[in-house]
Amino acid sequence: MAGRRQKTRIRRLLWTIGLILASTAACGYHFSGGGELPEGIQRLNISVFENRSGETGIETLVTNDIVNQFIRFDTVELVEKGRADAILTGTIRSARIRTISHISPSRPAERRITLYLEIALKTPEGRVIWSAHDISASDSYDMSTEKRRTEQYKKSAIAKLSERLAERIYYRLTDEF
Repeated sequence: MAGRRQKTRIRRLLWTIGLILASTAACGYHFSGGGELPEGIQRLNISVFENRSGETGIETLVTNDIVNQFIRFDTVELVEKGRADAILTGTIRSARIRTISHISPSRPAERRITLYLEIALKTPEGRVIWSAHDISASDSYDMSTEKRRTEQYKKSAIAKLSERLAERIYYRLTDEF
């Protein structure tokens, strides 16, 4: 089992290095987005996302990562609802987990978790300015014979997904408005 984990980590490392090399070799490649929010929004409120998944606490994690993304780029002022030009709301619709490899027919080696979100940017009066119902991301994690360790692996995968989703949401929201 340790050999399989080692091979998985090496594959992931090689894949990451390949992506880094490919992205630096590409001419003029950049993420879309990173501009301004639609309709000249200057003050934004980000509400804690609703969590309809079975994963406790991920609504806070995802919301915090989105807030951090806006703080990082400093494109708008984050304010309370009463002062906001717009309110960003979201729902974590589900967290689906499936086994992607096995050690034996009855023992999984690795699982993949996929988070599905929908978000909306609305005026304080409730008019939808922008929305997306198709935001998702996946990551895999190793299984362990120890339940506690497997949960740690899953939480680590969810943390990575949350950061990735926050980036996607930010870039989609600021995509050349």
